[in-house]
Amino acid sequence: MGSYTFETIHAHGAQFLDDANRLAALASAMAVVEAALPEREPHLATFTALCVLLEAMENDDLAKHVTAWGSLYVKWEMGVLSELGFQLDLSHCAATGVTEDLVWVSPKSARAVSRDAGTPYQDKMLPLPKFLLSDGESAKTIQDVLKGLKLTGYFLDRHLFAPHSKNMPSARSRLVERLAHLLEREAP
Repeated sequence: MGSYTFETIHAHGAQFLDDANRLAALASAMAVVEAALPEREPHLATFTALCVLLEAMENDDLAKHVTAWGSLYVKWEMGVLSELGFQLDLSHCAATGVTEDLVWVSPKSARAVSRDAGTPYQDKMLPLPKFLLSDGESAKTIQDVLKGLKLTGYFLDRHLFAPHSKNMPSARSRLVERLAHLLEREAP
């Protein structure tokens, strides 16, 4: 048997030790990767996107803004879903085809729904945060990040975890709890 010796060039976790929220996001991402991705199967797009997320979380300007790295985290989870064949279609309304005023996602079809088409069914729809409609846009509030996590969490559970009798990784649940607690502290 051979053995390998390696030295870490850059330890991302060490950069987050002073920030429990970013550390929770790192733990969540690693737990989602471990639970969702098939073992020994390369997923270059997911890896590359994870590197972008980690670099953004290390950036001193972005690190202070939960909404900035939180938005990237949600978009990364959408990428994981897409990589595994469960892409959300947020380009136009599933019912009418319009591209404006998209505010919900159908839990059945994973497609966007406009305000007009979805109003009668709004209690059954998942909220669609506006930052997911544009590549370069970030969430404006922690509430938007939480809406994004609710959306991706629903589809992660439905398509990746529940069919294999797995639960949502507890590290991800802790991230959601931490952000919800931050939101409560910000409320007047």
